[in-house]
Amino acid sequence: MKAVVFDIGGVLIDWQPHLAWVEALGSEDAAHAFIERTGFRERNARGDNGERFADMAKELDDPQDQSLFAAYVELYTRTVETPIHGTWDVLDQLKAQGIPVHAITNWSAETWPEGLKVHPRLGEVFGTLVVSGQEGVMKPDARIFEMLCERAAIAPQDCVFIDDGLHNVQGAQAVGMDGIHFTSPQALEAALSEWGFL
Repeated sequence: MKAVVFDIGGVLIDWQPHLAWVEALGSEDAAHAFIERTGFRERNARGDNGERFADMAKELDDPQDQSLFAAYVELYTRTVETPIHGTWDVLDQLKAQGIPVHAITNWSAETWPEGLKVHPRLGEVFGTLVVSGQEGVMKPDARIFEMLCERAAIAPQDCVFIDDGLHNVQGAQAVGMDGIHFTSPQALEAALSEWGFL
C-alpha cells in the first residue's frame, strides 16, 4: 500500500509570519516592511535548518529590530492560527481508509512546540513526522526524504509527497517518490482521487 506524505505549512496550516509583529509595529504594512528589512525569509530558512532566532537577531544592526526579531518564537502562535480545513478533510478521508499518513516539514525546532500549542493534532495524526529544524537538514535535500522512509520503513516509490513548494516536490521525485504540487484542497482531492486513494 502506498503512503501519503504531507508538508504542513501552506498545505495543512496557513502561515503568515508578518502577524507576529503587527501589534508591536502598528500595521500590516509595517510588519511586512520589517520582514523585508531584516531578511526574515532567508533567516527563517536558517531557523528551519536548526539555527536559533536569538542568535540570528544579533546579526541585525538596529537594536529595536534585534529585539523584535528575537521575540519571534514567543510571538509565533499568532502566525499559524488558521488551519486549511479542506486539506484536513482530505487527510481524514485517507486515514479513514487506512492509508498510512506521514509528514516532512521545514519548521524550526524552536517554533514547532509553539505551533503544537495552536494545533496539537499535528503531533498526533502522522505515523512518522520529520521536522527539519530538529534534524539539521531541510527539504529539498535528499537526506530528509530518506530519513522519513527509513523511520517509516517504507520505500520511496511507495510514497506520494504533497508540498506547496514545487522545488520540494522535485526533491522528493529525485529520490523516487511520486509528487503532487499543492495548489488547493480541491485540486489535491481531485489528484488523489485520480490516483485511486479516495
